[in-house]
Amino acid sequence: MQPWERLASATAPDGQPLELKRRGKEVRIFAGGLELMSNEDESSSRALASLGCAHLAPTKSGASGPASRVLVGGLGMGFTLREALDRVSARSTVEVAELVPAVVEWNRGEWLGPLASHPLRDARAELHVLDVRSRIRAATALYDAVLLDVDNGPIALAHAQNDALYGRRGIAECWAALKPGGVLAVWSLLDDARYTKRLEQQGFAARAERVFGSRNGRGRQHVVWVATRPTGPRAGR
Repeated sequence: MQPWERLASATAPDGQPLELKRRGKEVRIFAGGLELMSNEDESSSRALASLGCAHLAPTKSGASGPASRVLVGGLGMGFTLREALDRVSARSTVEVAELVPAVVEWNRGEWLGPLASHPLRDARAELHVLDVRSRIRAATALYDAVLLDVDNGPIALAHAQNDALYGRRGIAECWAALKPGGVLAVWSLLDDARYTKRLEQQGFAARAERVFGSRNGRGRQHVVWVATRPTGPRAGR
């Protein structure tokens, strides 16, 4: 078997070692020796945006249409950002918050940038190098969609502090950041019925969708939660 080639390494703000590796056509990012993401999971990363933005007025990429504002939590390999940009109008803005500066640089360069056709070069993309939670906390009824691909979902595998996004307080903050009718979509390595229940207790209409990681519709599956904030006066609990 062809060995992994280490392309780059970095340290996350919490001290976790990160490695960018390549083997043949596959590229992976490892956190603390555990696989964090792979370009072979492009399909499920794109599904996060396609499901999370499905309620927005359909447009062809760059076409005129309503001005939407979408927040992507976690740049990763750029696939979610790319898909979100492809689903909003020329007047829209897609913010992306990435905590690790090295991941941004890898996406700006030739290791990761070409995988998703350099989404950071799109004028509608607004980059924030910080914890996505700070953007969520600062917003009140601002976003049409919040798409979270942070760590490996509610299990918070690589970074324990990410659990704050998926607990009751984090869910309430996402609720407040969304416009009525807005959608919170969350990518996860595994299903978690407790997370679905927490979303519902907040007042979201929530469902967990199983999606294939790979483009060929086979192999491992992931989960994308789609949680809609109702348009009526109902408040979170």
